[in-house]
Amino acid sequence: MVAVLAAIVSFSAYTCIFAFRKAFNVAPYAGHTVFGMDYKIVLVITQVTGYMLSKFYGIRFISEMKRIGRGQLILLLTGIAWIAWLLFALLPAPYNFWCLLINGFPLGMLWGVVFSYVEGRRTTDLISAALAVSFIFASGLAKSTAQWVMDQWEVSQYWMPFVVGCIFMPPLLLFVYLLEKIPPPDALDQQQRMERLPMPAHQRKALLSAFLPGIGALVLIYVLVTILREVRDNFMADMWRESGEVFEAGVFASTETVISIIILVLIAAMILLRNNFRAFMLSQVMMLLGFSITLLITVLYQQQHVSLYTWMLLVGLGLYMVYIPYNSILFDRFIAAFRFAGNVGFLIYLADSFGYLGSVGVLLMKTVLKVEANWLHFYLQLVMITGITGLAGTVTAIVYFTGKHRRLQAGESGRSI
Repeated sequence: MVAVLAAIVSFSAYTCIFAFRKAFNVAPYAGHTVFGMDYKIVLVITQVTGYMLSKFYGIRFISEMKRIGRGQLILLLTGIAWIAWLLFALLPAPYNFWCLLINGFPLGMLWGVVFSYVEGRRTTDLISAALAVSFIFASGLAKSTAQWVMDQWEVSQYWMPFVVGCIFMPPLLLFVYLLEKIPPPDALDQQQRMERLPMPAHQRKALLSAFLPGIGALVLIYVLVTILREVRDNFMADMWRESGEVFEAGVFASTETVISIIILVLIAAMILLRNNFRAFMLSQVMMLLGFSITLLITVLYQQQHVSLYTWMLLVGLGLYMVYIPYNSILFDRFIAAFRFAGNVGFLIYLADSFGYLGSVGVLLMKTVLKVEANWLHFYLQLVMITGITGLAGTVTAIVYFTGKHRRLQAGESGRSI
């Protein structure tokens, strides 16, 4: 019962938080340029840059974070992001673009703070599955809410992000309060999943030294899927408009809700596996399957055998079959399988920092180098590159960690770090 309540609360809390980041993407923000670049692209790049800087800072901050005062920290960081949207509405366009840097930086810290409530438990697979799918569902909900606010309340695209924040802040207060009521992991949790402790610099270096090839492969995969996810999230509405098909606000909630349910079932089912190494490897098999789905459905779409909706839905499913394990079970089971003291925050933020660095690089490349492909064609090309490279990278990681585990089981040095 505690696990179910924790899953509901963490899912709901992060759903509210996500609205402060992604709602603005649904608006076109046309008619302005900044530094010779399209205004909306500058907004996206600015926010992702703030998010990226936060992830690099979070490698230390989140990994060393104590387990006290987390609720107040969540509200403080979200409040700063909300104030940034108020400034964005009050200042004239396009000179308000820098407000998104202030918005992105605090929001980038929040995943690690929320995840710290649920890691290191026998039921973490179930709870983290709900938490991880929250940003699939929340992305669709935030965009649908944003479109509804503009359509029904006739709120301008500049005030819309702040108004959406007004809608989601009251429930966030409630769910943060309930997060604080989740009991800490018990002795049996610590026995099976390891005690989760702050990681000082020497422990972080030792971990990387012991597992660098495998962690490097996983980070590379994550960079690719983060780039794909950012393009999909930020320009999905633009892709629908460019396709010529009818664009409806509810399409976001429709596709993301279906994906959320499927991913939730897949990840939550991992709770049935008590063997941590098997669960760790199975999560990578799921990633292989995700890349395969993404490639197959894209080939079918290019040959006009499936509709845009079906392609968007199944590419999103394949993408999140890779992306979600990183933010839920992959690193949690890695810690438990290889038996070292630490926390998931360090590994997630290590992967995230380079993932968002890649996202900023790709967005700048398309804009500054003036790549002519529209967002739909650009995204399609990214899907193919990511799918092929991701398959190779995942196989490499599976081979490495299988060999590493066998050597450690045989008693070779390096078991304790």
